[in-house]
Amino acid sequence: MTMQYIENRTFDEIAIGDAAELTRTLRPQDIELFAVMSRDVNPAHLDEQYTKTDMFHGIITHGMWGGALISAVLGTELPGPGTVFLNQSLTFLAPVGIGDTVTVRVEVTEKQPDERLLLACACINQHGETVIEGVAKVIAPRDKVRRPRVVLPEVHLHEQGAQYARLIAATAALAPVRTAVVHPCDALSLGGAIEAAQQGMILPVLVGPRARIDAAAQDAGCNLDGIEIIDTPHSHAAAAAAVALVREGKVAALMKGSLHTDELLEAAIDSTLGLRTERRMSHVYALDVPTYPKPLLITDAAINIDPDLTTKRDIIQNAIELAQALGIDLPRVAILSAVETVNPRIASTLDAAALCKMADRGQITGGLIDGPLAFDNAISPVAVAAKGIVSDVAGQADILVAPDLESGNMIAKQLIYLAGADAAGIVLGARVPIILTSRADSRVSRLASCAMAQLFIHHKTLAMK
Repeated sequence: MTMQYIENRTFDEIAIGDAAELTRTLRPQDIELFAVMSRDVNPAHLDEQYTKTDMFHGIITHGMWGGALISAVLGTELPGPGTVFLNQSLTFLAPVGIGDTVTVRVEVTEKQPDERLLLACACINQHGETVIEGVAKVIAPRDKVRRPRVVLPEVHLHEQGAQYARLIAATAALAPVRTAVVHPCDALSLGGAIEAAQQGMILPVLVGPRARIDAAAQDAGCNLDGIEIIDTPHSHAAAAAAVALVREGKVAALMKGSLHTDELLEAAIDSTLGLRTERRMSHVYALDVPTYPKPLLITDAAINIDPDLTTKRDIIQNAIELAQALGIDLPRVAILSAVETVNPRIASTLDAAALCKMADRGQITGGLIDGPLAFDNAISPVAVAAKGIVSDVAGQADILVAPDLESGNMIAKQLIYLAGADAAGIVLGARVPIILTSRADSRVSRLASCAMAQLFIHHKTLAMK
């Protein structure tokens, strides 16, 4: 790559009539970045109820974007680094909207004593209309400066919980799901279930020690009037009773309360009284990652420790069906390993190749599958381009399939704690979806987990008709 340099022009090098320009297109993220930086949340700037013209005329009349572009030309091109701004007078003649392309031009009109310059400034849109004009007065640099041009960092704007908000909104027209909430004996788990009920996602049946549930309700400020409670002596009994409700057809989902995940799953996988099907149970995380443009599903990070090829087939099929229920018609599935080529010494690459062939033969259906893919090749178009990978999945995966539970759990937790992702998740492959929550889950994550279960059940019901 050729090094790019930035170089100024000293007062002695500048002549009247010298000019410089740059061209930029206004993007939505330009406005959002300004709002984040300045804390300017004037509705005339940001609210969608305003027209495009009103929105961006308001911004331009405050000199945010056009004035900044003029300053950029003065500070980087003419005169360039070392320029001292004295004053700038601008007149805003026309609005600028998203998608408008503006050419900014500055021209030296006068040289004054003490290295002072006057420059005519203008911003002209793609239609040849002058939208901003004015004059800038600066002190030109005395000393020559030439140095490597700084490469600006890539900035990602993220609205916390935006992906989950869309999932929750998608449940608005659906009937609530009768759900056994297992051992909701603290304010957090009980409050999450009650809020999901208030949102119309579930009809809760509370299963656990009644006295402890009542105490949790008092701590959470919840009213349990009209909510069915099944009294059990302890958490093990609550898990068994909840599973029995499923077998009796009285509930269509389970939701974990304040008991260990192992306790609930032990009851669910019991060979005689549990909820086994011909499909292996697996857990699917649905992450809202600030640096990724869509929900990212990761599996399996909670149940299958060292899955064999058959189990991985079920893990993938479970995740594909969940993705379809969430509105992804043809999910892109990346089977992860450390490398993107088959290596006989790395077992996960052999499994990935076999799983792709199974998909070709119709043993896995409903998605586009590719692997092995390293993590970066699965989610980064830049990495894909750099390595010359040709794939319909690479760089844009909807589902990441981890080689084993340890790697899947680490991937998910790293995204949660280092990348600021929100995490929701459910267990599939049982007779009914199992909503798993943890103490670390945010309110919106808990609701999103309930929304996923509701959407999954609705999707399965439609598929059976």
